[in-house]
Amino acid sequence: MKIENNILKHYLQNVYFITGTAYAGKSTTVKMLADRYDMVFCGENYHSMVSDMVATPDVQPDICFIKSLTDWKDFVTRSPEEYERWIYSTGKETAEFEVAELISISKDKKVIVDTNIPLDILKEISDYNHVAVMLSPQSMSVGRFFDRSDPEKQFLLSVIESCEDPEAVMENYRRGLARINSKKHYDEYANSGFFTIVRQDNNIDTREDVCDAIAKHFGLV
Repeated sequence: MKIENNILKHYLQNVYFITGTAYAGKSTTVKMLADRYDMVFCGENYHSMVSDMVATPDVQPDICFIKSLTDWKDFVTRSPEEYERWIYSTGKETAEFEVAELISISKDKKVIVDTNIPLDILKEISDYNHVAVMLSPQSMSVGRFFDRSDPEKQFLLSVIESCEDPEAVMENYRRGLARINSKKHYDEYANSGFFTIVRQDNNIDTREDVCDAIAKHFGLV
């Protein structure tokens, strides 16, 4: 079965998407907007409880890579090229789970989501004033990737540190992050045509200003 994009757009009219590169402030902004405007909060990987249970290797092989892991060291020691491929392929595989989940929870209340849905799909299922792109310089998205307290990042850090040569594994992992947040992918976001905010590496707290700008763009104020 195929559902046409105009139908999906109708059922997603209460959903507001934030996407972009790592360490751009997406998770923080989504949480702040949810609290400020009493929206349903959908943080990073909010769909995983369902997608991890339902995905099958013949249809969603890259989601199932995580399900099949017996040792997380296999996750952090992949080649940078494979890590990049896997990240963007997983985004495509999880998009359908995201859309289904968002339709189910957005009927009566606005929803704000930290999403990995690819840009071309967002253009088909949403509107300009329902999508915001947040970007950070590669030096931040790579160099500060683990400078966060969220459990997922800290778990990966602990796995890297448990490897036989943690420094080499970390260097390999950061090369993967550099590919994921490369100029090519950065430019795809920057030139997407969506409303965009770029995080500056100046140690100034701009969280409230960013929330104000995105809330205005979304028409929440």
